[in-house]
Amino acid sequence: MERKIIHVDMDEFFARVEQLRRPELMGRPVVVGGDGDPRKRGVVSTASYEARKYGIRSAMPLRTAYRLCRKATFLPVDIAAYRKVSLRIMSILREYTPLVEPLGLDEAFLDVTHSVRSAREIGLELRDRIRRELNLVATVGIAPNKLVAKIAASQGKPDGFTIVEEEAVEEFLEDLPVRTLWGVGPKTENRLKRLGIRTIKELRGMNLEMLSSSLGESLGRLLFNYSRGLDNSQVVANWEPQSVSREVTFQEDTSDTQFLQETIAKLSRGVASQLRNSGHHGRTITLKIRYANFATHTRSMTSPELAHTSDEVRSIALELLPKFNLMRKVRLVGVRVSKLKRME
Repeated sequence: MERKIIHVDMDEFFARVEQLRRPELMGRPVVVGGDGDPRKRGVVSTASYEARKYGIRSAMPLRTAYRLCRKATFLPVDIAAYRKVSLRIMSILREYTPLVEPLGLDEAFLDVTHSVRSAREIGLELRDRIRRELNLVATVGIAPNKLVAKIAASQGKPDGFTIVEEEAVEEFLEDLPVRTLWGVGPKTENRLKRLGIRTIKELRGMNLEMLSSSLGESLGRLLFNYSRGLDNSQVVANWEPQSVSREVTFQEDTSDTQFLQETIAKLSRGVASQLRNSGHHGRTITLKIRYANFATHTRSMTSPELAHTSDEVRSIALELLPKFNLMRKVRLVGVRVSKLKRME
């Protein structure tokens, strides 16, 4: 039986929620990121479409966004507010199938393969209900698997609705850039460009042996399949986090060891709080340092004991700190706990 996967992707989610909270901002450029001060370090989390007309994009430094559009309204990230709205969205999605896999707060996969209603009918109704009940805009992609459904949604933004039937998958993908595929980041994209590969159709022309030789067996096989629109990954309804992390970018670069230690302690408390709230503890603690020149390094330690308290996380993170060059100026510090296990 051909699978029917729906990908629902909220448009300009954080910015739209802020506009609903402040109706006077409707139709105006809004940028959400950091603490809302574009004179400080931080990155854009979401920009309204009115702001995107000025070239503002997610992950862009706030200072750059401000230079592009000084009349934009800059607002701090309010995760609690966005999570509250996200829960309402996910509640609507789960009325159609229990097989809902959220991706962050603003997107999700649904498997409606065994629904008595068509995927098209469900997708259209979902988009209509989200608009009518929440005054939010969603783009919907429908395809035989998660990979193509997500791409279909991304190609349809904003406020789009795209269906890709199984027999049309390869044609749909062929003219898209290879960066569109999962697993192709900047480094892999550059490696493929050196091989003369820029589109998915060109990638599809490479045989498995050539891809494995150039990219490694695992990634080579993955992209060999993805270029043909093949993806057997399942919609996972009972998702478990793989890691919990916190990080902070300093307003000024620093080499003050005591300040770094205090920051690590604060981040460790935040990570421990997340672990408790999710009911997990973890075995591997990773400390992340980004220097002033943007070079980023990590050091990890796996403990024989499961950690979940702030003292446990902090002590290991601080033990990792001397493994870095602390004579250099530091821009960012992060603490992550992985290899999680649910608490008994």
